[in-house]
Amino acid sequence: MLVLPNQQRGVLERYGISRVDADSSVWALTRDRRRWEGPAAINRVSHEIGRPWSALASLNRLAPMAAIEEIFYRWFSRNRAKFLRLGVRPECGDSDSDCE
Repeated sequence: MLVLPNQQRGVLERYGISRVDADSSVWALTRDRRRWEGPAAINRVSHEIGRPWSALASLNRLAPMAAIEEIFYRWFSRNRAKFLRLGVRPECGDSDSDCE
């Protein structure tokens, strides 16, 4: 699994994701070019990590849970700047990063 900040030079162009899409959602892509967005991307990564996360990710197969995840994800993505106070530091915050 490879995790890349969307601000890294050339990453959006390389993977065919627009700036608007990158700013609104997290993305997961496979080598064979399959794509997941938002909570589906998080569930895909959780599945790859393995248990216990893959078990939690499998709950997304239930329609009510998928709807709840989507609502929570959209709320969180609109409010993500408020969570910086919890000590989460963007990867592109480093002065030596290769970010635009």
